[in-house]
Amino acid sequence: MRQLLLFILPLTFTLTCFAQTDADKVKETVSKNDIEGHIYFLASDELRGRETGSPEIDIAAAYLANSFRRYGVKPADNGSYYQTVELEKVSAAKNINIELNSFTSDNLLPLAASNFDFNGDAIFLNYGLEEDYNKKDVKGKLVVVKAGTAEKSDPRSAFRAAQQKRELASKNGAMGIVELSSANAALWTQLSGYFGGEQIGLKSEDDKKLVHVWLQDTDGSIEKALRSSKRISGKLSVSGIHKKAIPSRNVVGMVEGTDPNLKNEFVIYSAHYDHNGVGKPNAENDSIYNGARDNAVGTVTVLSAAENIAKYPTKRSALFILFTAEEKGLLGSKWYVEHPVIPLEQMVYCFNSDNGGYNDTSIATIVGLNRTTVGQHIINAASEFGLKAIDDPAGEQGLFDRSDNVSFAAKGIPAPTFSLGFTAFDAEINKYYHQTADNPDTLDYDYLEKFFKSYVMACRLIANDPNTPFWTKGDKYYEIGEQLYKKK
Repeated sequence: MRQLLLFILPLTFTLTCFAQTDADKVKETVSKNDIEGHIYFLASDELRGRETGSPEIDIAAAYLANSFRRYGVKPADNGSYYQTVELEKVSAAKNINIELNSFTSDNLLPLAASNFDFNGDAIFLNYGLEEDYNKKDVKGKLVVVKAGTAEKSDPRSAFRAAQQKRELASKNGAMGIVELSSANAALWTQLSGYFGGEQIGLKSEDDKKLVHVWLQDTDGSIEKALRSSKRISGKLSVSGIHKKAIPSRNVVGMVEGTDPNLKNEFVIYSAHYDHNGVGKPNAENDSIYNGARDNAVGTVTVLSAAENIAKYPTKRSALFILFTAEEKGLLGSKWYVEHPVIPLEQMVYCFNSDNGGYNDTSIATIVGLNRTTVGQHIINAASEFGLKAIDDPAGEQGLFDRSDNVSFAAKGIPAPTFSLGFTAFDAEINKYYHQTADNPDTLDYDYLEKFFKSYVMACRLIANDPNTPFWTKGDKYYEIGEQLYKKK
């Protein structure tokens, strides 16, 4: 009888383990207490808003790396959980002056600037998009364009189009680019507070990078004068800029997959862990931007996936990346995709988690839900834990292109963002989004438990699917994805 028991008990234990479903595994590792503990630490006053370049964000990075180590997640970058991201702090220019024919002004905003002195020909190129360069010689000239595009010229849209315009101007040999903005006086003052101050960016290997400035042209008079000019002489000078290197780090870990073939494919689970630091005190004398929703929640969502997958590895390998400097312009993820620790073509999916807030605790909002072939897995995972998964209800906000997922999407990697449930960017969202009120004691942790379990469940379903995820046909990133994965 004793020998029979010694045989049966291990067999029973083995059968029980095999009988565990993915939902069981999720329930075992994801708990409300753990979620609450992580968030209260990361969004505490002591971390002072996790400002990029601050001592406090280094404490957050160490906490995250030690969490990976405790879970059994392996280092992914030469034996370290840290990937150095080379950032620099760029001081505001002391002087910026422009002259276009007889027009002169010092009321400019630098989007990308270094000390610069130009005196030569300028050319007006409508919006400065690809078709505007057709049969135009801009080499060695200053390019002047309208801000934004024909469809959208508001500052947010103009800023989104700025990098493409710089790339086109540089490719065609221009010396600099000036955009004419129609922003009114109040908006221009607001923009000046942002662009006119000290900036943090990726370290530039070329100190003579293309200079890009905005020039206020509220009534369109500058544009009108330049359009009617047969020749434009231009002068643009920028001086007094100083640069200082800032140490910063992404936190990266991995878990190898269990399938002999699928383990060569990786799913990325990502979030940014920085926030906006300390600012002016509000009416309650609170000056710390704790960033509980944005993005302690997203960071801890990824920690939950790491703990679960380290204990119960999936068929595909897992790469966990927590980014620095998202709030400074997606800098951590931009750096990563240019310096990947594992080749990008092995990354078959990026499941990002980023948040502004929530106004509906019955849903999870996935920005890009229907843009990839595994949307149904996410829907099923949310349903398993009592939530409904919906796609982005606020397309006008351009959220897909405002988080770290877009750095991967631009390389061709399918990359949606898993967010707290919102049905619109309304007053409830804006009450906390980038506000000092975004504190950990304002969160609904019963809802967060369902939200976290839904994310981790979706991670497991995607990583165990025998079919490799991809963009849905017709998506704007479909063709670049085909190029990355050599599907053509």
